[in-house]
Amino acid sequence: MTTNKTSLAVAALCNGTVIDHIPADQLFKCVKILGVENLSNQLTIGNNLMSHKLGAKGIIKIADVTFPEKVLNRVALVAPTAVVNIIRDYQVVEKRPVVLPNTVIGIVRCSNPKCITNNEPMATRFEVVDTQTRTIRCHYCNHATTGDKADII
Repeated sequence: MTTNKTSLAVAALCNGTVIDHIPADQLFKCVKILGVENLSNQLTIGNNLMSHKLGAKGIIKIADVTFPEKVLNRVALVAPTAVVNIIRDYQVVEKRPVVLPNTVIGIVRCSNPKCITNNEPMATRFEVVDTQTRTIRCHYCNHATTGDKADII
């Protein structure tokens, strides 16, 4: 009798959204950006899964949810290698990479303690200065940081 030694590390999804190829060290920032911890839908989060491209990767699977493209693209700030898969009847019907938007609103805390956004109740706003390095600049105080160092709200 032969045994199959390879199997899926994470169960298949009937309908929903899968965000794959997330760098393992950025997975929980992606969870926070998407706010999936507050959903009542079935949610699977896999971390440190084997990846030929990344070495170790993370994956997020959310049953019966399709996010707007602009919400999913916010993940590109911390996980530029992420790929979104839309699943219907266990089949991938759409597959695309995330794309960093030109403006990031309300998901990153400015690291300048004197910034007005840290002292007044208002949404943060960052302009993307360089898409390659994912450098963002605060709209209010001009303080710059990179996506991998961003403090996610």
